[in-house]
Amino acid sequence: MFKLIVEKELRDIIGSTKFALTFGVCAVLILLTFYVGARNYQVSQRQYEAAIAENLRQMEGLTDWLMVRNHRIFLPPQPLGALVTGISNDIGRNVEVRGRGEVGAEDSRYGDDPIFAVFRFLDLDFVFQIVLSLFAILFAYDAICGEKERGTLRLSFANAVPRDKYILGKITGTFLALAIPLLIPILLGSFVLPLLGVPMASDDWMRLALVILAGLLYFGVFLTLSVFISAMTERSSSSFLLLLVVWIFAMLIVPRTSVLLAGRAVKVPSLDEQASQRARLAAQLWQEDRGKMSNFKPDESLRENPERMLSEFNSFMQKLGDEREQKMQALSKRLNEERRNREAVRERAAFGLARISPAASFSLAITNLVGTSLELKQHYLNAATDYQQAYAKFMKEKTGVLLGGFRIMAFRHTDGEEAKKDPINPREIPPFVFKSVPLQDVLGAALVDLGILALFNLVFFAGAYVAFLRYDVR
Repeated sequence: MFKLIVEKELRDIIGSTKFALTFGVCAVLILLTFYVGARNYQVSQRQYEAAIAENLRQMEGLTDWLMVRNHRIFLPPQPLGALVTGISNDIGRNVEVRGRGEVGAEDSRYGDDPIFAVFRFLDLDFVFQIVLSLFAILFAYDAICGEKERGTLRLSFANAVPRDKYILGKITGTFLALAIPLLIPILLGSFVLPLLGVPMASDDWMRLALVILAGLLYFGVFLTLSVFISAMTERSSSSFLLLLVVWIFAMLIVPRTSVLLAGRAVKVPSLDEQASQRARLAAQLWQEDRGKMSNFKPDESLRENPERMLSEFNSFMQKLGDEREQKMQALSKRLNEERRNREAVRERAAFGLARISPAASFSLAITNLVGTSLELKQHYLNAATDYQQAYAKFMKEKTGVLLGGFRIMAFRHTDGEEAKKDPINPREIPPFVFKSVPLQDVLGAALVDLGILALFNLVFFAGAYVAFLRYDVR
């Protein structure tokens, strides 16, 4: 009996004109998402390589490492970042690296193309959240009440059909009829990625597989929810209207309200407030250093040797710079730690409330899996800070001083052989290598949201099961 019910659902759904039209639209959108994502990766990779080349070109012809300025590092595009953009376009993509100071990212994608901030990108997050959730509602909102209106439900129970097997077969058949065909364009799109030059390692394939699993769980949530609502209503119009209201709340109202409430409940120091505190301390330290510089007196024995006297002055400035840097770093560390702690509290509150919506759980799960969640910004800045230490060590080996935070003075000879220097080789600068967060480090956070999606499926399935056992089929 269960098998017959599943087969009936498969025939009814797959053989309908509605399925052909909606599936065609969904398949085109899915394939377009993979194609556009692959193309965006190619464009981003070319821009990344061009930025690195331009950064090196600006240093060509320099004959002294002390003349190196504005060395920048860049966030490389991630293979799956074009499929699940997350916040990867909102954060800055390049960082100016100096020997000292706090690093900060600049030039977000939306700074270059603000129109994308208005309409966002076509990615898997959008396709699953919006399109496939409506696809599930469209085919399941009348799963029970529609059968009753058409008279087929009463006809089916004229035979000895167990209600539990009927509702189980109904949901199973509908899910197989809708979800399995959607895997076809998803798998075809996955093969498009390497064909268009997107480098997919085994780790990336695992991430993509988990993203697809999350999408199927999310699709199942709205499918079981639709059957649940259909089993609680007598008319299909009422079921569709109620599902539309629930969809609006899940998609739009709950996630945004959660962020708003968390923002009001947890105050986070603004970047302007922190910048003001840093500026005040920097001005105070500079005034103190100016007094120390005015009191600088070289040894009498060095007055006849200007180069040695200048070397001593540079050493003095280096010491002042080290002391000033230590104080600025201590303040920045305290301010950043305070801000991160408050942000963490706010994010936990916002995401905890937002997970009432399956859409929020799905979005959090896939952005964590792909590596474009809120953690991306801090991970990038941490990598840039680590690189700055390596860069500072390299520059100190080349120049003998730690650059950044003060001005170096030196004599330049303009006559004789001393003026002829070979140009520096900027390719000696250690390259910046950005590694995405390993899958095992983000899997725990993603599993929480995957578990929530699975729980939604179980709750709505149980609700549909119980509601149908009490449903009047006459």
